Amino acid sequence: MTNQMKRVYAAIGKQDDFPQGLGRQVRLGMEELAVFHTTSGDLYALENRTPHRKGGSLAEAIVSGHYIYCPLRDLKINLEDGMVQEPDTGQVRTFHVKVEAGTVYVELIGQHDKSTELALSDSRSGGR
Repeated sequence: MTNQMKRVYAAIGKQDDFPQGLGRQVRLGMEELAVFHTTSGDLYALENRTPHRKGGSLAEAIVSGHYIYCPLRDLKINLEDGMVQEPDTGQVRTFHVKVEAGTVYVELIGQHDKSTELALSDSRSGGR
């Protein structure tokens, strides 16, 4: 018998709530996320904290293709894996995103508020 974990998602808004080319701060339980909608139409969610010591909100970052530029130190961060690009180092935690019927869902990781959870089949996984 295999122990397959079903992905659990929470709705964070409608796709139209996230303007293309910009980031938006979203609170989901104990997590604060920065959600980015690229001009190519992809949606990404990252932990809303820059990877350097002083920290700060990534939701204010400048979006360029599938990268963002940290508003405090101009670090270039890959939206797909959260990796800071050379010559700098670091990583930001990323969250799986999917869109179904115009609603944006983010995968819940760890503890979460049961009232906001929505279990969806992973077989139709679409976003990042």
